[in-house]
Amino acid sequence: MPLVVDRYELGVAVTNCYVVRAERGAADAVVVDPGDDASSLRLELAGMGTRCAAILVTHADVDHVGAVHELAEGTGAPVHAPARDAMPKERADGLGWYSVQSYEVDTVLRGGERLELAGIEFEVIAIPGHSPDHLAFAADGALFSGDLVFAGSVGRVDLPGGDWDALLASTRALADRFPPETTIYPGHGPPTTLGAELARNPFLAELRA
Repeated sequence: MPLVVDRYELGVAVTNCYVVRAERGAADAVVVDPGDDASSLRLELAGMGTRCAAILVTHADVDHVGAVHELAEGTGAPVHAPARDAMPKERADGLGWYSVQSYEVDTVLRGGERLELAGIEFEVIAIPGHSPDHLAFAADGALFSGDLVFAGSVGRVDLPGGDWDALLASTRALADRFPPETTIYPGHGPPTTLGAELARNPFLAELRA
């Protein structure tokens, strides 16, 4: 059975937050990148009849972590995330968009870990490029990849800590590791597949050479 994935576009940056369940009606869910509006997320969870069993963070940019503190405090869910000090300070501080309310990381992730959360096994993969702390979470044919690759585009590398060559290398590593039908759930925009982006994404043309 494929995962049940509900997508919510949150905040001024219209960042994707995902509520992930092993099956419809599951008692527990994992929330990936709660960037804003924790109260609405809690109402959505209540409407599903599920609880937030864990919070996963792909990277510490403000638009991906803006609601981590409030959601964790309100639900008691543990936070699994890269260390805050893995991100350049100006980005961890919010880049001047708005301040990030400090949150505790219960499990610091660096890539290579396996997590069993809400009945789902997630593989944690380091994918630097958009940011040095960036992670992806792979589970059951799905890849929650934050701001690495979007449908027809890629994440910014002009911010402190960004690295174009690292972004391409991370994408190449995912392509070598996962089948083309793998569903990418990106940090912004609609879902896509790894194969579609490798075949048509203009920013990844050199990976096709």
